[in-house]
Amino acid sequence: MRIFTTQLRSGLAVVLAGLMAAVAPVDLRAAEHVVPSETLTQRLEAGAAQRAADEEALRGLFSSESARKTLAASGVDADEAVNGVAALSNDDLSKLAERARAYQADVAAGALNNQQITYILIALATAVIILVIVAAD
Repeated sequence: MRIFTTQLRSGLAVVLAGLMAAVAPVDLRAAEHVVPSETLTQRLEAGAAQRAADEEALRGLFSSESARKTLAASGVDADEAVNGVAALSNDDLSKLAERARAYQADVAAGALNNQQITYILIALATAVIILVIVAAD
């Protein structure tokens, strides 16, 4: 008796769900999503462009001759830092790229001495390597 009641309830639920779907207004079934697909596409393209710009900022910094020399003198592999940039999350990449841009602006303005430049380069490269290691685990 109990199995029959369970089967009856399941069958009734399926029938009711089918009726509700059939009776639903056509406008509701074919309605546009809350965010139009064009807007989603634009946001995805903007996000990809921002990520590419952030990656380029970090790679450009670590690939410069002065950065390579500074990192090598400190025992940090510049190639490992450059290769690790692609593995960073969007948030981590954005934060480090912002720091790299600020650093490059300070260097261009002559606001930093060699010791400060060395510390900043080591800190950025170490952050990239540590974040890649953490992401790999």
